[in-house]
Amino acid sequence: MADWNGANYREQWAGRVAFITGAVSGLGLGVAQAFADAGMKLALSYRKEADRAAAAAWFAANGHPEPLFVKLDVQDRARWAEVAEEVTAHYGEVHVLVNNAGVSVFGPTDEASHADYDWIMGVNFGGVQNGLVAFLPKIKAASGRRHVTNIASMAAFLPGPQAGIYTASKFAVRGLTDSLRYNLAPHRIGCSLVCPALTKTNAGISALGRPDDIGESGFPPVPEETLRQFGTAFEEGMEPYVVGCKILAGMTRQDGLILTHPEHGVDLAEEYMKQVRALPVEECPPGRAHIEHLRREAGKAADAGLFIHMDDLT
Repeated sequence: MADWNGANYREQWAGRVAFITGAVSGLGLGVAQAFADAGMKLALSYRKEADRAAAAAWFAANGHPEPLFVKLDVQDRARWAEVAEEVTAHYGEVHVLVNNAGVSVFGPTDEASHADYDWIMGVNFGGVQNGLVAFLPKIKAASGRRHVTNIASMAAFLPGPQAGIYTASKFAVRGLTDSLRYNLAPHRIGCSLVCPALTKTNAGISALGRPDDIGESGFPPVPEETLRQFGTAFEEGMEPYVVGCKILAGMTRQDGLILTHPEHGVDLAEEYMKQVRALPVEECPPGRAHIEHLRREAGKAADAGLFIHMDDLT
């Protein structure tokens, strides 16, 4: 981003405390770097000590305060509760949550085992769920500019033949975030869904990190050299820092949806037209039309910051 200057965002974000998952490598680190350049205070989750050390070295070399590093498996709910208390105790308040941690694991869905579902959904959707339950009370209790950002993927719009469970997890994050936005608006808390595309990370070899205790996969075995060859595609991806800058810019604008890669316009247009063509051409009964009108008006009211209750929908 040629026009990016972190100083331009300091007025709104300097001193804000952000907790980012999966934040010591890849996209998470890119987000953390962009936030640091805007003057934010950071708490970053990690799994591997080597990645934590490398991230710490970057912050030191670039003149930023060392973040609070917390070890976290995003599927561990008990640890999530501990981390929320640790971050609050360290900084006093938490203003921003970025649910970023995820795994990119592919295989034919018709051969998937329960363990495949449990792992991929547990990290990609369960990790977001756990983050919200642990940190939303802290963010609601804080003051000033606050934001929740859930990072999904373009897979949240575009399914593929080898990515059934991965796609399901990202569709789930999309639906959750789009609904959560209505709930957070009355609290004056921003909420963004981020759907990045190809980014220069090690996501292509996520399958090599499958936990030993997760259970047997139903996917056909893929040789490590094949996975690593697949991973070379990510070398053509956007730099994580650039994606992180675009995310912070979108948060600053209060964008509900942040798309970072321009090349998917044709895909989104085709997907939209496919949905439009599937609609039947027929009259809608007045009673049903009235219910849908109430739904639309409730959505507008919620987006404007009003609390919506069940009896507003009938």
